[in-house]
Amino acid sequence: MNTPMTLAIVGFFGFGVSNFFWKVAGSKQIYGPSYMIVESVAFSLVAVLIHFSQRHPFELSYRMTALGTLGGILAGISVYCVLLAFRLGGEGSLIFPIARLGVLVSVLLALFVYREPLTTTKFLGLALGMSSIFVLSR
Repeated sequence: MNTPMTLAIVGFFGFGVSNFFWKVAGSKQIYGPSYMIVESVAFSLVAVLIHFSQRHPFELSYRMTALGTLGGILAGISVYCVLLAFRLGGEGSLIFPIARLGVLVSVLLALFVYREPLTTTKFLGLALGMSSIFVLSR
């Protein structure tokens, strides 16, 4: 297996477990913003540790800083909405698949912005993914 795929699989498990913790937090009736702050501090600490261990200077263009800020705002709103959905009694088997439809937005943006080819296999994968989420949410 190649390195990018291995890293993607590690990310898959990490995102899956950390997202499951949102369900745990919501079921405990936590206040979402407090949880988000703790999660963000831990996330930032990991980034700082990686940054310093690689001894790379901090460098980010104005455009990428703005993009990172916008991404953080959108992610914050999304996480808050999911946490609130769980706090209001939403079922993980429904909320997670619906929230993960965001992968379709990412794939479509990659296809249009980077002109990645839309092969029959990719189209079939997207269609099966959407249909599985639809079935799960029933």
